[in-house]
Amino acid sequence: MTYTTYPSLRGRTVFISGGSSGIGAELVRAFAAQASRVAFCGTRAEGGDALIAELRATGAEDLLYEACDVRDIAALQAMLGRIADRWGAIQVLVNNAGRDDRHALDDLTPEYWDNCLAINLRHQVFATQTVARQLKAAKLSGSIVNMGSISWMRGRPNLIGYTTSKAAISGMTRTLARELGVDGIRVNALVPGAIVTERQTQLWRNAEEDQRFIELQCLKFRLDSTHVARSTLFLASDDSDGITGQNLIVDAGLAQVSVAG
Repeated sequence: MTYTTYPSLRGRTVFISGGSSGIGAELVRAFAAQASRVAFCGTRAEGGDALIAELRATGAEDLLYEACDVRDIAALQAMLGRIADRWGAIQVLVNNAGRDDRHALDDLTPEYWDNCLAINLRHQVFATQTVARQLKAAKLSGSIVNMGSISWMRGRPNLIGYTTSKAAISGMTRTLARELGVDGIRVNALVPGAIVTERQTQLWRNAEEDQRFIELQCLKFRLDSTHVARSTLFLASDDSDGITGQNLIVDAGLAQVSVAG
């Protein structure tokens, strides 16, 4: 199949958190294919270095990887500043980093709860704060894409910290779209459904699970990271310049049914 090339993304500075594996790595590939200047962070140094090598072998240029734990807000904001010093203000921010670790209510502690929100929610706010300041100072418009999840819409059990974070992202997105729109900064949420990734395959995926999701979805195939990446490109590009404060759901129709199916 042939997919869209977005001229507005060529040469544009892009930052993707959690870009060294999973959906994040596919986002890096997608923006590199658009000839964007792509910076990304992750906690897997070997994953980031391998992805850089993979993309350089295809002729991609203007790639930058730094190891960064997004729970360390000072380190995250300092990294975003270095990227801007190198390539100019970040015009596309994809707040992707997160972990869908399973946890029962009875097992929660205050420390686990705070850590879960730090991994899945807090960094999105402070990365947006930093990039918005860059854009305002440079008098540039921009697009911020926050990675959500339909898990909270379906009430998935044993994920209360994760689903709470992802529900909050929808509210945060709506509020920041209103607050930043006057400066030409768009804020949207990309809301994936059941996406096949290496992590999902290693930890939870099996033939029975695949069949269950296919039966629940309107579209009868498993989604993968490329479906998320292509939709993110649209929200990042000028083709979506009239869209802000929205949740773009990419789930093959899964959210139309309850978690019980």
